[in-house]
Parts: sequence; structure tokens; C-alpha cells
Amino acid sequence: MLCNKRTHRLNDIPSGIYHLADDEPISTKDLIALISQITNKKIFIWKIPKFIINVVAKVGDYLPLPLNTERVMKMTENYVVSNQKNKTVLGKNLPVSSKDGLRKTIESFNK
Repeated sequence: MLCNKRTHRLNDIPSGIYHLADDEPISTKDLIALISQITNKKIFIWKIPKFIINVVAKVGDYLPLPLNTERVMKMTENYVVSNQKNKTVLGKNLPVSSKDGLRKTIESFNK
């Protein structure tokens, strides 16, 4: 079974954990700005102080609100992983940057 016609067969790739990721991470704020730029739609990002979000989250721990401290932690943690192992095994870089890939995808939906 072929993995990539030009370079590797599945049997040639060592087993292990491979993180699928782009070379450059993109923040949610940058993603929203990119979508806005491509779709020509104006955006407005609310700037809510952290202490207000934390107070509402603490209340959400006791009341059935859609926001609680666990969800705030998940939304604000950094989930950046490395794809260096993938590139080393394949012996090449990714063909498209994350921003270019997102740009092409958004443009395809915007038509």
C-alpha cells in the first residue's frame, strides 16, 4: 500500500505517534482576521477583561451556564504541537503554509 507514490511505502515509515500540524501555528484572532480579509466582511472582536471572564466562569461552576472554569482553561490553553517528526521521516517540508492553505480553503467556500 502506498503512502506517497514518490517517496515512501507504509512499511518504510517507523511506527510511532505523529502529530498532524502546520509549521506555523495560527491564533484564533489571526484566523478571524484572515477570514475577514478574504471574505471582505468587517469583524468586531470584543475585548473583555480576564477578571470578568473568570468571575463568570466561577459562577458557571455552580450554575448551569455554558461557561465554567474548565471550559475557560480549554479555550485559553496553548495546543501547539511539533510536526518535525513527520517532516524528518518524509524527508521534505510541507507543500503549503498554514495561512496559504487556509486562504485557499476560505476562498473556495467564499465563491
